[in-house]
Amino acid sequence: MNDNIRSVWDELKRRAKAAADSQIVDLFEREPDRLARMTQNAASLSLDFSKNLLDGKTLDRLIDLATAAELPAAIEAMFDGAAINVTENRAVLHTALRAGPTSTATVNGKRVAPEIARVLERMRNMVDDVREGRWTGIAGNRITDIVNIGIGGSHLGPQLACEALRYEADAVPRVHFLANVDGGEFDRVVSPLEPASTLFIVASKSFTTAETRLNAASARDWLAAQFPEPQTLARHFIAASANSERAVAFGIDAANVYPMWDWVGGRYSMWSAIGLPIALRLGMNNFEAMLAGAAEMDDHFRQSPFTTNLPVLLGLVGLWNNNFLGAESYAVVPYDERLRALPDYLQQLEMESNGKGATRSNEPLDTAPAPVTWGGLGTNAQHAFFQLLHQGTRFIPVDFIVALTHPEVRRDHHDMLVANCFAQAAGLMSGRTTAVPDGTSDGNDLSLHKEIRGNKPSNMICMHALTPQSLGALIALYEHKTYVQSVIWNINAFDQWGVEAGKMLAGDIVEEFKSGRVDENHDASTAALIKSYIESRKS
Repeated sequence: MNDNIRSVWDELKRRAKAAADSQIVDLFEREPDRLARMTQNAASLSLDFSKNLLDGKTLDRLIDLATAAELPAAIEAMFDGAAINVTENRAVLHTALRAGPTSTATVNGKRVAPEIARVLERMRNMVDDVREGRWTGIAGNRITDIVNIGIGGSHLGPQLACEALRYEADAVPRVHFLANVDGGEFDRVVSPLEPASTLFIVASKSFTTAETRLNAASARDWLAAQFPEPQTLARHFIAASANSERAVAFGIDAANVYPMWDWVGGRYSMWSAIGLPIALRLGMNNFEAMLAGAAEMDDHFRQSPFTTNLPVLLGLVGLWNNNFLGAESYAVVPYDERLRALPDYLQQLEMESNGKGATRSNEPLDTAPAPVTWGGLGTNAQHAFFQLLHQGTRFIPVDFIVALTHPEVRRDHHDMLVANCFAQAAGLMSGRTTAVPDGTSDGNDLSLHKEIRGNKPSNMICMHALTPQSLGALIALYEHKTYVQSVIWNINAFDQWGVEAGKMLAGDIVEEFKSGRVDENHDASTAALIKSYIESRKS
């Protein structure tokens, strides 16, 4: 840390010690403008962070921390196309994918907007052909089912969007997602489909991801069993990849390869051709509405002062809870069944981005970066892990997310859903005490068993309706929150060397399975496990 950051950091540590004796409910009494200051709106979203254990002066110091960390310059560097991915010497321009044709973002002095526009136009043509029945399979059948083969960033974002916006979708094409290399997953997803009317999307930036390539090869074999003609793949396979050569070598027609760029990270790629399953399921207009919602949040993030900037405020509150109040995890609880995949999506976004142990300058990190991100679906979560949130001894902040309206109104259902969302946030903050011993018929005192101490922090993110625009804004909000925190921690949010290391080791072990020989450099436990598996393959 530089001296300016250290000075503010130390003051925040002192304020955290003082806050330990405070109650969130009391802050509303002491700060009449608290709710107005700690509720901000942008891009169809409302963020209420007033139920956190921080006062106005602490918020001021957190904003000072962001300034000391040179966050304004870091924001501009990202939007301008600087190589902020320092370990791979790459720009980070997922924002350009949704900025529109007038964007001035450049990479190596070249504007990227024209190339993005060309890919979007190709996507529109292909999507319209499939949805309107002009694209047919090898036997002349209309495409009724799309299988997206990808993993990580090539899977989680598209799946989230397709599930979240299902009321915007037509009956066909249906979209399915195949990510896990488990053969049982392949059977569950692919086996019930009809080869003649199924189209596969192989989504892989590098086209080297082992799980994706194996699933794609199995899909190719599944098709060939009924349609062995060489031209089958041209009617049933497309690819979204930055490595067109490998896609073509796999057998996919070059005209069916939709490009990506090395300045788009995998977990930030749903706005690119990786979003093809979204466009195919919802139509290109709805996909572009998602882009527009994200772009609106981008503009807000880039232009708004930190006092009203949703991604900055969400990031600073999370950093306060993590680094100063000791939260080692936080829970994301959407009160909308359509957003059931959101916690999984945010797990990758936040923990793969900021789960690092070294600074951008290649020094050991001296503070805790990303907390564990987890969560579940409200109200189901209330009957699972909310007991721990209310009465457990761990300090776990919560992000609540809710849409105030629903396109298929079952009024009693939605009333109860939203009431539970608001009640849980209020209960976590206010708690419940028993003023007198709470006894039973046998005289045992149960007052402590029933006491809920409260003072548990939460954020409330509301939208009027879950639409393509508001979903795009919500995802962009969390993308930028993640970047804000990485800048203050001085880490690179755009690489994933830990993931790469695991892939390499798994590849080596697969070769040992095939050869039947165990590498003598393994530890005793791993060697024994490999030997037992090799023996099982003989049965």
